[in-house]
Amino acid sequence: MKWTKEAEEAVSKVPFFVRKRVRKRVEEEAGRTGAGEVTLEHVKTCQQRFLNRMEEEVKGFQVETCFGPSGCPNRAIACDELPRKIEDLFSRRDFRSFLAEKVKGPLKLHHEFRVSISDCPNACSRPQIADIGLIGARRPRISPEECIQCDACVETCREGAIQLAGKWPVIDWDKCVSCGQCIAACPTRTLQEEEKGFRVQVGGKLGRHPRLAEELPGIFSEEEVLKMIERCLDHYQKHCQHGERFGEVLERTGTKELGA
Repeated sequence: MKWTKEAEEAVSKVPFFVRKRVRKRVEEEAGRTGAGEVTLEHVKTCQQRFLNRMEEEVKGFQVETCFGPSGCPNRAIACDELPRKIEDLFSRRDFRSFLAEKVKGPLKLHHEFRVSISDCPNACSRPQIADIGLIGARRPRISPEECIQCDACVETCREGAIQLAGKWPVIDWDKCVSCGQCIAACPTRTLQEEEKGFRVQVGGKLGRHPRLAEELPGIFSEEEVLKMIERCLDHYQKHCQHGERFGEVLERTGTKELGA
C-alpha cells in the first residue's frame, strides 16, 4: 500500500524492534477505512491504540529476519522455513503465559524474548543485540585443487583474512567471519566449503544497560540450531526471576549449561 511522505516519516521514528508490526497495523487501519493510501492520521490513530492497549500486542516472543529471503546476494545460507519452526517452539511453550507469571505488572514489548536471524555476517537484523542471534556461516577449506594465483579470493575477502603464500591460499581464522564469499570467487575450487550453518550468539540486549551477545563456539546446522534454542529456552525458564532479559540471566549463570 502507498504511504504519504508524512506517514513514512512518522513511522520511521518508531523503535526498530516494533516497526514492522506497527507498519502492518497502520496499513490494516487504512484498509478498514477504505483508504487507498496510508496517511499521518492513520499513524496517529494506531499510535494511540497501541499505547493504550500495549499488553494486547505482546505475544511473548519475536522472531526477526534480514532481507535474505527477498533475494539478498550475500546469503551464506538459505533456511527459509527456520523462522516458522522457531515460532512453533515458542508457541508450544505458551511463552506469553510464562512471562505473565514472572513479570510484576503489565507485559510490555521489551519483555518479549527476541530471536534474530541474519543469513550472512552483514547482520542486517542486528543479531548481536537479540536474546538469541543467528548469523549465516559458510566456512571455507583449502582443497587439493591447484591454485592458479589469480588473487580473486584475496580481493574478495573484506576482512583481509586470506593471503597467497607460495602455491596455496592461507586463511587467518582469527579474521575469517565465514561469509563464504571467497568460496564463490575461487575459479579453481581450491577454496571449497568445509561446513555451512549458523553462528549462534546469546544474551544481547539494548536498554539502560546494553550488552552485546556472546558467541557460542562452532557452526550449527538448522537442526542443531533448533536444539540449541530449546536448550536456551529451558535455561531461561529455569533461571528467569522476574521477566529479565536472557543476557541478565547469563550474567548470573554463564553459558556452561547450554552445552555448546
